[in-house]
Amino acid sequence: MQQSVETRSTIDDAVAHEQRVYESSNPTSGRKFEAAKEVLPGGNTRGSLFFGPFPLFFSSARSSKVIDADGHEYSDFGNDLTAALFGHSNEAILSALKAGLDNRMSYGGTHDHEVAYAREICHRFRSIERVRFLTSGTEANLAAIQLPKAETERRLVLGFFGGYHGNTLNWLEPESEMNVDRADVRLARFNHIETVEQIVRKEGKDIAAILVEPIMGSAGGFMADTTFLSRLRSICDETGALLIFDEVQTARFAVGGYQSVIGVYPDLTTLGKFFGGGLNFGALCGPARHMDRLGPGHERMLSHGGTFSNNVLTMIAGHAALKKVFVQENVDRLNARSNELRSALQRQANSRGVPLQLGSFGSLISTHFQADLPQGSEDVKIPLIFRKLFQLFLINNGIFITRRGQLTVSMANTEDEFSALENAFGIFLGQYGDLTDDFD
Repeated sequence: MQQSVETRSTIDDAVAHEQRVYESSNPTSGRKFEAAKEVLPGGNTRGSLFFGPFPLFFSSARSSKVIDADGHEYSDFGNDLTAALFGHSNEAILSALKAGLDNRMSYGGTHDHEVAYAREICHRFRSIERVRFLTSGTEANLAAIQLPKAETERRLVLGFFGGYHGNTLNWLEPESEMNVDRADVRLARFNHIETVEQIVRKEGKDIAAILVEPIMGSAGGFMADTTFLSRLRSICDETGALLIFDEVQTARFAVGGYQSVIGVYPDLTTLGKFFGGGLNFGALCGPARHMDRLGPGHERMLSHGGTFSNNVLTMIAGHAALKKVFVQENVDRLNARSNELRSALQRQANSRGVPLQLGSFGSLISTHFQADLPQGSEDVKIPLIFRKLFQLFLINNGIFITRRGQLTVSMANTEDEFSALENAFGIFLGQYGDLTDDFD
């Protein structure tokens, strides 16, 4: 996107100001980042958490707060890229973990906690009869595309530009050399069913699975039209391919996952992030007719394992989170309060004449400072430098978010924090909202 030199200069000046404030306020994080480069590539382990000029180093967290190395306390609306749905110190989860530690960890054998947790997931999801635990959403999605290939004896997976299913299935960057099976992936445009049908007409007999996020998270909170997902369901039924829903993020919207909200059900579901109650977690789930091939004793068994897949502490934390915290009443309350926040931010923008569209659903709020709601990554008009301005401004005002500009609401966020966010957002619009005037 091209911008006038004058506007670009004004945005640069604004970013330079916020960056100076940020750097002067966080010297310890700056020093730690430089030291980290001696042992970590680029001073970082998770690329999604890096942002310039340097990321904050956190020293602790509690409830809805994160505390950095310079002693600043932030209201957390980043919430570990949706993983910290329950905040950072939910008592029900901590109590379960403390009790679990009395029996120690890493048993190296099957235990009751994994059975109980799997049973709870099956009870909640209409489309799930079996659960295969793994250690991350990335691993779950990798397993999810291999199972249909074995089931159908086909080699291709159909996905979508802008989809993110882990660092090795990163279709935000389709040409990334970290991506697996690039030759066997076909990408269509999200929410454009004609591009799917074109691929199916050409290569449908070779397509083993369609992998899709019902709402694209990392790309910008793009919601799939229900008719689009319904058509994907029917295409899979017609061709014999398996439909996979990546609900690593979207499962937070209902106790039965987002699939229960829209009434479209996949063959396989992948889960991750918050399902671990704050610990490492991933799961591949689906009906017995597909999933049982992963089990010992099946005549066509697919060998699959993982040292920490049934880690006892993860099983305890995740089960406690679902049974005691991720219950209907709390989910409804979170969605309702998040929608109130969404409306409040939109009213502020409307009253100031600043173009704003808020994507995603419920407790995930993606910010797009433009007049039209984007349906896919190709529709996004906001320049990256404006996202930097927005993030640095909020951090400088005591509110932590990630560079992508998504507001992630947790069950621990308080009314005072909502008010502080709304107030800071209003100030941001007043100071910098007019910089959006020349966005294409």
